[in-house]
Amino acid sequence: MNESPHVVNDVMTHTVVAVGPDASFKEIVQTMEQWHVSAVPVLAGDGRVVGVVSEADLLPKEEHREGPSSLVDQARQLEELVKAGAVIARDLMSAPAVSVRSDAALPHAARAMARRRLKRLPVVDAEDHLVGIVSRSDLLKVFLRPDGDIGQEVRDQVVRPLFPLGEPTVQIHVQEGIVTLTGFFRDTALVPLAARMTWSVEGVVDVDFRLDRPPDSPGRTRPGDRSALADSGAPGDDGSAPRPRVDQEGSA
Repeated sequence: MNESPHVVNDVMTHTVVAVGPDASFKEIVQTMEQWHVSAVPVLAGDGRVVGVVSEADLLPKEEHREGPSSLVDQARQLEELVKAGAVIARDLMSAPAVSVRSDAALPHAARAMARRRLKRLPVVDAEDHLVGIVSRSDLLKVFLRPDGDIGQEVRDQVVRPLFPLGEPTVQIHVQEGIVTLTGFFRDTALVPLAARMTWSVEGVVDVDFRLDRPPDSPGRTRPGDRSALADSGAPGDDGSAPRPRVDQEGSA
């Protein structure tokens, strides 16, 4: 079974091209063209990341070649005009650099990108030295995990610890990353915990609970009685647990 990627180091690109603070405009463009990248970290002499130059930082030189049309435009576009006149990396770069540690959890990197609207992040060690770069596409690699690997991890990390009666009491089915748990449960309080633990498995797209109480349970529903105890959903932006959907069905 392929081991689940949990931290940035598991998915990042380890070979990274970078430039120094005194790199010229043309040198930066040539570096991007040669390495087929849209941004490069800027490193101080000791290897620390001090900024990032992206295509967005370079485009003002072309965009404002003829200058703004009015004083109002100049006031609004002051920052872009400064970059349009810059010729070396230290004046072009966005600083301080938004970076992420190599041991950071993948959701942490994803939130940083989303909040700052970034396509990539330099990856640094404890001393802020560059060790790699992680992009949006890198973070999406977790959704390429085989369904079988996801199912095995859910079985090992969720079902066995929470449902000691074991299989076949609770069965797991994974299709296209959607995890469905079916079978029996005795304690409804375990369902939100099971949902959070299942969502923590990398590669999970959605979680669906279709569990019932054991046949001898007084709370077992009548035939045809299907009710959702809670709606299923992805984890919220605030980090709250998803609300699992649990279908109750069976015979008295």
